[in-house]
Amino acid sequence: MTIPIKPIKPKRISDQVFDQIRELIYRGKLKPGEKLMTERELAQAMNVSRTTIRDAIQRLVTMGLITQKQGQGTFIKPMEALQENPLAKAMESQSASLVDLLEVRLGLECNAAALAAQRADETDIKAMHQSIDEMQHEVNSGRLGTEADTGFHMAIAYAAKNPLHILIMRNFYDYLFHGIRENLTSLYEDPENIQKILTQHRAIMDAITSRDPDKAYTSMNTHIAFVRDFFKNKKM
Repeated sequence: MTIPIKPIKPKRISDQVFDQIRELIYRGKLKPGEKLMTERELAQAMNVSRTTIRDAIQRLVTMGLITQKQGQGTFIKPMEALQENPLAKAMESQSASLVDLLEVRLGLECNAAALAAQRADETDIKAMHQSIDEMQHEVNSGRLGTEADTGFHMAIAYAAKNPLHILIMRNFYDYLFHGIRENLTSLYEDPENIQKILTQHRAIMDAITSRDPDKAYTSMNTHIAFVRDFFKNKKM
């Protein structure tokens, strides 16, 4: 019997650099419009050559995650170019509503939460904690906390360990929190809603931390259904 075993290939250093910077972007640790460290600074921080950094940066540029400005530096790509977001194009062509979008999120994110309960590592759990703490701090300071909210959901997407899911969710949140931010303001302006969302986030995180996929699925369902119903009632 022949077993289809393949040889293990060592991961290139530039791939590791690429993965680390991409993860920081996906997790929201590097914000849209934020300037990236210089090649020299990144090379020193990561203990690699500038050529390695340059290779990784070029891949990130090709992916559309970062942009380089002559004489100014390298920046995390801003989200104001909404027309470039494939989800925005699909929403417009199908005349889809925000409620339609939230119904799709129900399927995607409930499954992601269940997978995260099985696959999340300590880094993922820490990222969720930090996002909730950051959101609470933002709210206490009189701000909306939408970026921290994004960070929480992206942390769950990352914890699901499915690269396609991460890419899809990034498009969702680029659109939700950067493209149509004004549509979400009414939800976040009500302090009672904010506290409910924070409570729901904690319930999701507790289920993931407890390694309970069913409870994680249900908790995420409760959270997104709450947001969906808010906008359904708002339209009435």
